[in-house]
Amino acid sequence: MTYPSAPSRAAAPSAAERAYRHLKRAILEQVYPGGLLVSEGEIAEATGVSRTPVREALLRLETEGLLKLYPKRGALIRPVSAGEIADVIEARRLVELHAAERVWPSRAALKADLGRWLAEMRRAHAAGDLTALMAADRAFHATVVEAAGNEILAELYQRLRDRQLRMGEASFRLSPGWADVALTEHAAQLAALDDETPARWLAAVAAHIDNSATVLRTVR
Repeated sequence: MTYPSAPSRAAAPSAAERAYRHLKRAILEQVYPGGLLVSEGEIAEATGVSRTPVREALLRLETEGLLKLYPKRGALIRPVSAGEIADVIEARRLVELHAAERVWPSRAALKADLGRWLAEMRRAHAAGDLTALMAADRAFHATVVEAAGNEILAELYQRLRDRQLRMGEASFRLSPGWADVALTEHAAQLAALDDETPARWLAAVAAHIDNSATVLRTVR
Protein backbone atom coordinates (compact mmCIF):
# COMPACT_ATOMS: atom_id res chain seq x y z
CA MET A 1 0.00 0.00 0.00
CA THR A 2 1.27 3.48 -0.82
CA TYR A 3 0.57 6.51 1.26
CA PRO A 4 0.24 10.05 -0.04
CA SER A 5 3.28 12.13 0.63
CA ALA A 6 3.01 15.13 2.88
CA PRO A 7 2.54 18.41 1.01
CA SER A 8 5.82 20.17 0.45
CA ARG A 9 6.35 23.58 1.92
CA ALA A 10 8.26 26.29 0.19
CA ALA A 11 11.50 26.96 1.97
CA ALA A 12 11.61 30.23 3.86
CA PRO A 13 13.92 32.79 2.27
CA SER A 14 17.39 33.01 3.76
CA ALA A 15 18.50 36.00 5.79
CA ALA A 16 20.53 37.27 2.81
CA GLU A 17 17.51 36.90 0.53
CA ARG A 18 15.28 38.80 2.98
CA ALA A 19 17.81 41.63 3.19
CA TYR A 20 18.15 41.65 -0.60
CA ARG A 21 14.40 41.85 -1.19
CA HIS A 22 13.93 44.56 1.43
CA LEU A 23 16.71 46.75 0.12
CA LYS A 24 15.87 46.26 -3.53
CA ARG A 25 12.24 47.16 -2.95
CA ALA A 26 13.28 50.24 -1.00
CA ILE A 27 15.56 51.36 -3.85
CA LEU A 28 13.06 50.72 -6.64
CA GLU A 29 10.23 52.41 -4.76
CA GLN A 30 12.61 55.27 -3.87
CA VAL A 31 12.21 54.81 -0.14
CA TYR A 32 16.00 54.96 -0.42
CA PRO A 33 16.43 57.69 -3.05
CA GLY A 34 19.42 58.06 -5.33
CA GLY A 35 22.37 59.73 -3.59
CA LEU A 36 21.54 58.33 -0.14
CA LEU A 37 24.34 56.62 1.78
CA VAL A 38 23.09 53.74 3.93
CA SER A 39 25.09 51.64 6.36
CA GLU A 40 25.10 47.89 6.91
CA GLY A 41 23.92 48.52 10.46
CA GLU A 42 20.85 50.48 9.30
CA ILE A 43 19.82 47.73 6.91
CA ALA A 44 20.48 44.99 9.46
CA GLU A 45 18.26 46.77 11.97
CA ALA A 46 15.50 47.34 9.39
CA THR A 47 15.46 43.72 8.26
CA GLY A 48 16.24 42.00 11.58
CA VAL A 49 19.24 40.09 10.27
CA SER A 50 22.96 40.22 11.03
CA ARG A 51 25.50 42.19 9.02
CA THR A 52 26.88 39.17 7.15
CA PRO A 53 23.72 38.49 5.11
CA VAL A 54 23.30 42.24 4.64
CA ARG A 55 26.78 42.33 3.12
CA GLU A 56 25.82 39.52 0.74
CA ALA A 57 22.70 41.42 -0.30
CA LEU A 58 24.68 44.60 -0.91
CA LEU A 59 27.21 42.80 -3.08
CA ARG A 60 24.40 41.32 -5.13
CA LEU A 61 22.75 44.70 -5.62
CA GLU A 62 26.07 46.26 -6.58
CA THR A 63 26.41 43.76 -9.44
CA GLU A 64 22.93 44.84 -10.58
CA GLY A 65 24.09 48.45 -10.73
CA LEU A 66 21.70 49.78 -8.10
CA LEU A 67 24.30 50.87 -5.56
CA LYS A 68 28.02 51.43 -5.02
CA LEU A 69 29.82 50.00 -1.99
CA TYR A 70 32.35 52.05 -0.05
CA PRO A 71 34.34 50.03 2.53
CA LYS A 72 33.74 51.13 6.13
CA ARG A 73 31.29 53.82 4.97
CA GLY A 74 28.30 51.99 3.55
CA ALA A 75 26.44 51.80 0.27
CA LEU A 76 25.59 54.74 -1.96
CA ILE A 77 22.28 54.38 -3.78
CA ARG A 78 23.10 55.23 -7.38
CA PRO A 79 21.17 58.24 -8.68
CA VAL A 80 19.52 57.89 -12.07
CA SER A 81 21.86 59.62 -14.50
CA ALA A 82 21.44 60.82 -18.07
CA GLY A 83 23.92 58.14 -19.09
CA GLU A 84 21.92 55.39 -17.40
CA ILE A 85 18.72 56.54 -19.10
CA ALA A 86 20.45 56.46 -22.49
CA ASP A 87 21.87 53.01 -21.80
CA VAL A 88 18.52 51.64 -20.67
CA ILE A 89 16.74 52.98 -23.75
CA GLU A 90 19.39 51.56 -26.07
CA ALA A 91 19.14 48.16 -24.34
CA ARG A 92 15.35 48.25 -24.50
CA ARG A 93 15.46 48.88 -28.23
CA LEU A 94 17.85 46.00 -28.84
CA VAL A 95 15.96 43.48 -26.73
CA GLU A 96 12.36 44.49 -27.37
CA LEU A 97 12.62 44.98 -31.13
CA HIS A 98 14.43 41.67 -31.49
CA ALA A 99 11.70 40.01 -29.44
CA ALA A 100 8.96 41.78 -31.41
CA GLU A 101 10.31 40.33 -34.64
CA ARG A 102 10.59 36.84 -33.17
CA VAL A 103 7.03 36.72 -31.83
CA TRP A 104 5.27 37.85 -35.00
CA PRO A 105 4.47 34.30 -36.22
CA SER A 106 2.71 33.53 -32.90
CA ARG A 107 0.95 36.88 -32.64
CA ALA A 108 -2.56 35.44 -32.18
CA ALA A 109 -1.72 33.91 -28.81
CA LEU A 110 0.39 36.93 -27.90
CA LYS A 111 -2.49 39.32 -28.59
CA ALA A 112 -4.72 37.56 -26.07
CA ASP A 113 -2.07 37.86 -23.34
CA LEU A 114 -1.29 41.49 -24.13
CA GLY A 115 -4.98 42.31 -24.19
CA ARG A 116 -5.34 41.09 -20.63
CA TRP A 117 -2.44 43.22 -19.45
CA LEU A 118 -3.78 46.29 -21.28
CA ALA A 119 -7.14 45.78 -19.58
CA GLU A 120 -5.35 45.61 -16.22
CA MET A 121 -3.46 48.82 -17.02
CA ARG A 122 -6.74 50.58 -17.80
CA ARG A 123 -8.37 49.28 -14.62
CA ALA A 124 -5.44 50.43 -12.48
CA HIS A 125 -5.33 53.85 -14.16
CA ALA A 126 -9.06 54.37 -13.61
CA ALA A 127 -8.61 53.44 -9.94
CA GLY A 128 -5.61 55.74 -9.53
CA ASP A 129 -3.48 52.76 -8.51
CA LEU A 130 0.00 53.70 -9.73
CA THR A 131 1.67 50.58 -8.36
CA ALA A 132 -0.73 48.26 -10.19
CA LEU A 133 -0.48 50.35 -13.35
CA MET A 134 3.30 50.08 -13.39
CA ALA A 135 3.19 46.35 -12.66
CA ALA A 136 0.80 45.76 -15.58
CA ASP A 137 2.87 47.98 -17.87
CA ARG A 138 5.98 46.02 -16.93
CA ALA A 139 4.21 42.71 -17.53
CA PHE A 140 2.95 43.85 -20.95
CA HIS A 141 6.51 44.41 -22.17
CA ALA A 142 7.92 41.33 -20.46
CA THR A 143 5.27 39.15 -22.08
CA VAL A 144 6.61 40.05 -25.52
CA VAL A 145 10.22 39.37 -24.51
CA GLU A 146 9.41 36.07 -22.82
CA ALA A 147 7.31 34.92 -25.79
CA ALA A 148 10.39 35.24 -28.00
CA GLY A 149 11.70 32.11 -26.28
CA ASN A 150 15.24 33.22 -25.45
CA GLU A 151 15.74 32.59 -21.72
CA ILE A 152 19.01 34.52 -21.54
CA LEU A 153 17.41 37.64 -23.03
CA ALA A 154 14.42 37.21 -20.72
CA GLU A 155 16.72 37.10 -17.69
CA LEU A 156 18.63 40.12 -18.95
CA TYR A 157 15.36 41.95 -19.41
CA GLN A 158 14.41 41.26 -15.80
CA ARG A 159 17.36 43.38 -14.65
CA LEU A 160 16.61 45.99 -17.26
CA ARG A 161 13.04 46.20 -16.01
CA ASP A 162 14.28 46.88 -12.49
CA ARG A 163 16.21 49.86 -13.76
CA GLN A 164 13.17 50.96 -15.73
CA LEU A 165 11.05 50.78 -12.58
CA ARG A 166 13.08 53.45 -10.80
CA MET A 167 12.80 55.72 -13.81
CA GLY A 168 9.28 54.71 -14.76
CA GLU A 169 7.70 55.67 -11.46
CA ALA A 170 9.08 59.18 -11.82
CA SER A 171 7.69 59.46 -15.34
CA PHE A 172 4.19 58.33 -14.31
CA ARG A 173 4.19 60.59 -11.25
CA LEU A 174 5.78 63.72 -12.66
CA SER A 175 4.76 63.85 -16.31
CA PRO A 176 1.12 64.96 -16.65
CA GLY A 177 -0.82 62.81 -19.04
CA TRP A 178 1.91 60.24 -19.65
CA ALA A 179 -0.23 57.38 -18.38
CA ASP A 180 -2.92 58.24 -20.95
CA VAL A 181 -0.32 58.38 -23.71
CA ALA A 182 1.16 55.05 -22.62
CA LEU A 183 -2.27 53.41 -22.68
CA THR A 184 -2.90 54.74 -26.19
CA GLU A 185 0.48 53.48 -27.40
CA HIS A 186 -0.03 50.04 -25.90
CA ALA A 187 -3.40 49.85 -27.61
CA ALA A 188 -1.74 50.78 -30.91
CA GLN A 189 0.71 47.91 -30.49
CA LEU A 190 -2.15 45.53 -29.84
CA ALA A 191 -4.09 46.71 -32.90
CA ALA A 192 -1.01 46.33 -35.10
CA LEU A 193 -0.96 42.60 -34.42
CA ASP A 194 -3.99 42.28 -36.73
CA ASP A 195 -2.00 43.43 -39.78
CA GLU A 196 -0.77 41.11 -42.51
CA THR A 197 2.83 42.27 -42.15
CA PRO A 198 4.85 43.19 -39.03
CA ALA A 199 5.80 46.70 -40.18
CA ARG A 200 3.20 48.61 -38.13
CA TRP A 201 3.76 46.36 -35.09
CA LEU A 202 7.52 46.96 -35.08
CA ALA A 203 7.03 50.70 -35.66
CA ALA A 204 4.58 50.90 -32.75
CA VAL A 205 6.97 49.09 -30.41
CA ALA A 206 9.87 51.38 -31.42
CA ALA A 207 7.76 54.54 -31.15
CA HIS A 208 6.67 53.68 -27.62
CA ILE A 209 10.27 53.12 -26.52
CA ASP A 210 11.36 56.42 -28.11
CA ASN A 211 8.50 58.35 -26.50
CA SER A 212 9.34 56.79 -23.14
CA ALA A 213 12.90 58.01 -23.56
CA THR A 214 11.70 61.57 -24.16
CA VAL A 215 9.58 61.50 -21.01
CA LEU A 216 12.38 60.01 -18.91
CA ARG A 217 14.80 62.75 -19.99
CA THR A 218 12.18 65.42 -19.24
CA VAL A 219 11.40 64.30 -15.69
CA ARG A 220 14.97 63.52 -14.67
